[in-house]
This record gives sequence, structure tokens and C-alpha cells, in this order.
Amino acid sequence: MARRGRAGENGMKRPLKILVPLAFWLLVWALASWAVGLELLLPGPLAVGRRLLALAGRLDFWLSVGATLGRVFLGLLWGALAGAVLAFATHFSTWADRLISPAVRVVRATPVVSFILLVYLWAPRSAIPWVISGLMVLPVVWGALSAGLDCMDKNMLEFARAYRFSRLKTLKIIYFPALRPQLAAGLLTAFGLAWKSGVAAEVLCPPLWAIGSRIQQAKLGLETPDLFAWTLAIVALSLALEGLLRRGLERGTGRD
Repeated sequence: MARRGRAGENGMKRPLKILVPLAFWLLVWALASWAVGLELLLPGPLAVGRRLLALAGRLDFWLSVGATLGRVFLGLLWGALAGAVLAFATHFSTWADRLISPAVRVVRATPVVSFILLVYLWAPRSAIPWVISGLMVLPVVWGALSAGLDCMDKNMLEFARAYRFSRLKTLKIIYFPALRPQLAAGLLTAFGLAWKSGVAAEVLCPPLWAIGSRIQQAKLGLETPDLFAWTLAIVALSLALEGLLRRGLERGTGRD
């Protein structure tokens, strides 16, 4: 009975942990909007909420959301695959490490705006967001997997050699299970970077259908409630998708 009571208390506390901070910051936002007194500079949460509901009832809202999601996940996919391939290459080849590792570190250190402007010279406008997203993902996945490979259990590798496992079998039985936690952590970090950099690229190089394009239009038209509404949509989508990705990765790594 005591355990059930504690479980019930914990179940009641979880919503409060979310609702109380949310209510607090909404109140701060409402008071700040009231103090400013000008919707053009800082619209209140009610005005932004009404505008978001109005936008969500339009087809172009969902077309823009869907297009942005497609670009972000495409960037996440190619960046993660490239990062994984390069991590294994730099781990197993000294020359690959000498040639590739400095380039990956340069990509990691370069501001995203610089890449957006450079890629704008070479790629079609619609391709820029997913190219940029992938470039931001690649060094994160490479770093996570490189660290995992450097910490591999040497006894397990000796076991694989003693029993003459093929390279494919060694990857499947030894490397992949050991690297899952590092890959999961890397992908969670990479997703946030892919999302933010992809939307930033859409703002600077707006495609026809994109969340970033709608933000740019709202800014140019001084439609501040729309600007806040689209920003709120970005935050909500990011949190929801990150939660789904986290749950999927935890299941994949065998964690509850």
C-alpha cells in the first residue's frame, strides 16, 4: 500500500513539475507585455496563442511544418551516417585520422552562419537547410562515436580475434552494442543542432515552403504576433520530437 501511495504521489508531482514553471513564465511574459504596452514590441501570451491557433487552421502552416521537418530529418540522416563512417575510418586508419579529423574539427568550430552563406553560393535554395543541418550533425556524431571507439573493451576485441569472428560479425556483436549509448547521446544533441541550424538556414535563404520562410515574412511585415507564434511552434515541435526521439533511443539501448 505504501508503495502504491508513493507511486500515486509521484504521478501527481510530475504534472506539477511541468505546470508550475510553465504558469510562472507565462505570468512573467504577460506582465512584461503589459509593462511594455505595445503589441508590436511584445505581444502577450493570449494574443500569441490566438494567432497560433489561427495559423494552425491553415493549410500553408502544415505544408511549411512538413517541409521543414523533412529537411531537418534528411540532414540528421546524412549527417549521422557520414559522422559514423568517418568515426570508424579515423579510428582504424592513422592516415584517415590525420587527414579527416582536422577537417571535422574545423566544421565543428565554424559558425553556422558562415556555412549558410557559403553553401548558398553552391547549392539550390531548397537544399541549403538540409545540407546545413547535416554539417552540424556530422561532427557531433563523429565525436560521440570516436570517444566510444577509443573506450572499447579490449578483452571483448581479443575474444573476437580468438574465435576468428569476421569483421561484420565483430561489428554486429561487439561494436554496435557497445556504441549504442554514445550514439544515442550524440543523436539527441545532434537533433537539437539540426533543428535550430535548419530553421536558421531557412530564415536566411527562405525556400517556398518552410517555417523559416514564414518567420522571415512575419519579420518583414512587422507581424510580431505571427513571429512569436511561429517561434512557439518551433519550440513545441522541437520538445515533442526530442521526447519521441529520446524514448525511441532508450528503447533501442534497452533502457526503461
